[in-house]
Amino acid sequence: MKFKTDFLIIGSGISGLSLALYLSKLVPKVKLLLITKESLHESSTYHAQGGIACVWNNNDSFEKHVQDTLIAGDGLCNETVVRNIINKAPDRINDLIDLGINFTRNENGEYDLGKEGGHSERRILHVNDQTGQSVEQILIEHVKKLNNIEIRENWCAVNLYVKNLKCHGAYILEQDSEEIHNIAAKATILATGGAGKIYLYTTNPDIISGDGIAMAYRAGAMISNLEFYQFHPTCLYHPYAKSFLITEAMRGEGAILKDIRGNEFMENYHPQKDLAPRDIVSRAIDAELKKSGDDYVYLDIASYRDSTFIKDHYPGIYEKCLEFNIDITKELIPIVPAAHYCCGGVVAGIDGSTEIKNLFVIGEAACTGFHGSNRLASNSLLEGLVSAYECASYFSKHISELKIKDFPEWEPGNAVPSSEAVVITQNWDEIRTLMQNFVGIVRSDMRLKRALKRMNIFSEEIDYYYWNYKVEKNLVELRNLSMVAELLIRCALSRKESRGTHFNQNHPHKLELARNSYIKRPW
Repeated sequence: MKFKTDFLIIGSGISGLSLALYLSKLVPKVKLLLITKESLHESSTYHAQGGIACVWNNNDSFEKHVQDTLIAGDGLCNETVVRNIINKAPDRINDLIDLGINFTRNENGEYDLGKEGGHSERRILHVNDQTGQSVEQILIEHVKKLNNIEIRENWCAVNLYVKNLKCHGAYILEQDSEEIHNIAAKATILATGGAGKIYLYTTNPDIISGDGIAMAYRAGAMISNLEFYQFHPTCLYHPYAKSFLITEAMRGEGAILKDIRGNEFMENYHPQKDLAPRDIVSRAIDAELKKSGDDYVYLDIASYRDSTFIKDHYPGIYEKCLEFNIDITKELIPIVPAAHYCCGGVVAGIDGSTEIKNLFVIGEAACTGFHGSNRLASNSLLEGLVSAYECASYFSKHISELKIKDFPEWEPGNAVPSSEAVVITQNWDEIRTLMQNFVGIVRSDMRLKRALKRMNIFSEEIDYYYWNYKVEKNLVELRNLSMVAELLIRCALSRKESRGTHFNQNHPHKLELARNSYIKRPW
């Protein structure tokens, strides 16, 4: 079936939902189609705990936030982009407040600004430890009120349609009917998030399989800096917790990392100790675990904050841990690092523009130069919010130049149902285990080369299944996951140094000249 719309938005996190609202405001009377693979709220945004970084009082300054971001980015941030986004932060935060976001206040009625690793000042606006959930719910409420926005849940993007480096729309799988639609649009916006599911342990929800990055790459877009995958240092270690995130804000309020014998260790790795940047904390935990042979370390908040403070500031974490018989007001929290954020992605401006005409990428799927080689904590929701506004602002000025053009319907090929679902499951598990063990927090040339050889085998098997069996969501995700994993490995092999979140034992030092990595599909 064919559909036509002015704007096709793929993804329902803070970037996609905010863009829909800004477009409706800045470009009135346009028709929007917003699709998501599962339910609207299922996104990385919903699971974000910490908050949004923004200069908010006189103790702070834009320059301090800029410098903190540049230091975390370790030589690869685009300083112009950094300054641009940070200077626009207060306006975008006020937009959220106008929508009804009630950021947590202290006893004086002022916003309770948190402090996280890498920040020199308190500047994290938050809703206790459930910021992402609160933001997502408010955005969904407002999007659903607008008549010009059509929402389709359980619709999975399969491929973009691009001809002569111009995007005309996308092929979309409606999962309930198993029909693939072609949706023609004046502009297509990928707000699909990162690719955390390429790793065995991740804080991301199950849907985050690198779809936007893979589709853009197949369409001919430039990909950059995928080797910089940030691991969150503190993910709850429990067999049934399914990678539940323990916010970095907890360490900002005094929580200390300890080994299972109760020894503090961060002072051995960085002057900022437990508030060091995420890559350093993750590597420190990884080193401690390798040295001791233990499965996890502890995060101790109970020894440094009273139970009332803990319950008031971290109600979500407190309740979740209780489900696993861990009382964080009295007990230490077992944690491990887990894949968290993709600092690279599709090369794009802060307005989402790419080298593919009419294809825009915003949020975690994009590489704007804001994060460099390591993202500063709580800068992710900020980038998504600012880029959504800038993207809508661009369309408000150029809407008259955009046209809809039909393109061919999906060719089903040998679309027979597969009776070998176990092959998809097996490849999925093998790729994620391979990435965790060979392309994780600490890498080496040998492990990267071996990983690439194995990925070539997986790619051949997956390609066969994709073209010979009926397209369904699990196969689409596996294909994308495999492609992004291979791209990440190739980017990592090309970097003969250690910088930011990329650490290679064979190249432990930084090169004098910092450079971005780029990769593009050969034609």
